[in-house]
Amino acid sequence: MSEHQTQLVVVGSGPGGYTAAFRAADLGLKVTLIERYDSLGGVCLNVGCIPSKALLHMAEFFHDLESLKSHGLQVTGEVKWPVKDLKKWQQGVVDSLTTGLKGLAKQRKVTVLQGHAKWTGSHTIEVTHGQKTETVTYEKAIVAAGSQSIKLPFIPQDPRVLDSTSALDLKQTTGSMVVLGGGIIGCEMATVYQALGVKVTIIEMGNQLMPGTDDDLVKPMQSLLESRGITVHLNSQVKAVDAQSKAIKISYLDQGKSEKTLTCGQMLVAVGRKPNGHALGLDQAGVQVDERGFVQVDNQLVTNQPHIYAIGDIVGQPMLAHKSVAEGKVVAEVIAGKRVKFDAKCIPSVAYTDPEVAHVGLTETQAKAEGVDVNIGRFPWMANGRSLCLGRKEGMTKLISCKKTGRILGGGIVGRHAGDLIAEIGLAIEMCADVEDIALTIHPHPTLSETVAMSAEMIEGSITDLYVPKRKKD
Repeated sequence: MSEHQTQLVVVGSGPGGYTAAFRAADLGLKVTLIERYDSLGGVCLNVGCIPSKALLHMAEFFHDLESLKSHGLQVTGEVKWPVKDLKKWQQGVVDSLTTGLKGLAKQRKVTVLQGHAKWTGSHTIEVTHGQKTETVTYEKAIVAAGSQSIKLPFIPQDPRVLDSTSALDLKQTTGSMVVLGGGIIGCEMATVYQALGVKVTIIEMGNQLMPGTDDDLVKPMQSLLESRGITVHLNSQVKAVDAQSKAIKISYLDQGKSEKTLTCGQMLVAVGRKPNGHALGLDQAGVQVDERGFVQVDNQLVTNQPHIYAIGDIVGQPMLAHKSVAEGKVVAEVIAGKRVKFDAKCIPSVAYTDPEVAHVGLTETQAKAEGVDVNIGRFPWMANGRSLCLGRKEGMTKLISCKKTGRILGGGIVGRHAGDLIAEIGLAIEMCADVEDIALTIHPHPTLSETVAMSAEMIEGSITDLYVPKRKKD
């Protein structure tokens, strides 16, 4: 057993972990970064965000090609993308990024240890990699160990039952698939497999796909999924799963009433993720972990142990990479002695389906539930020139503002590149901008970004790209 000493140890090299490690190194700290995978990047880069988005780009390409055929594009022969070549390209994207992280760690003189980390004391961690074990002694630590897919006890272990990681292997791209869970991951992977030719059915317990997102943003996405052959069962609960020799048999309550069954060739379980708080031996360091596996922190990301910090999925919702990155920068600066804290006004959420669905800040549903008096401006993309040029008129942009002050409180977008466009609304919220600020900002034409300004004009009553009858005064 070898020993290693460091000022700061970071457990987990996902977006938050490597950001924290690199920022701390830039601020003069001696840093050690521990990662269980063979390459840096954590779940997000190796088996999550990046490889899944590469596949979603492929799905988008296939659908665009079909759309262009309807507009007269002549394609000679069948368009094919063999799975082995698709996976090779997907892995190339991942390798390019992981190689870049390895180089950045080397440039900053960050020591990287491969293996599974487990706390053995208040200032010690044991790292196991195969037959090799190393003890790390540290002054301060950052827990950035992320989360894992939730496993349901009634679902059998079977190679045909997939989670969000194994689904990326694309071992079976024919036949049928049932996706249990209509959240972001479920809808994204349904988009991928449908594009590859699989007959997909989504079973969601809630009354809409992507719970927590305003229904008017979800419906255009769901309509397009269904028009491409994806079947959606809402308000439906899976009661039993039987992995038979020739198929998987699923029993579920349809609309919470009649019990029905269906069979499929494979099943994706996408019912959420749980934090890895209980997998690290944090109790040996005196760190409090709640029953769900979350670690409680204050606004400087400090746990109940003043020398141990935590960021990312393990500290709570939303479990998003960009939230973890922001926390990673803050915690590194806190440890380096800077007077900063994590105080984000808003954190955007994006589903990279086709079309994409994104929202940030206060939702319309939340405003109603909390009794917040708001104005809402919606601009349909069917009145946007760039959207029509793309052959995509199903989109919509909406802004939510305080009725009294005009300040932007939230917004949502459904449509092509919604994930890129939502950043403008997030910036407006962070800068306490009001509707007039966006309406008077000159946006380039023709672009999809114009729809943000036009939704502001809908609230202002200055819209010219649509005719909106004046409201009668009370």
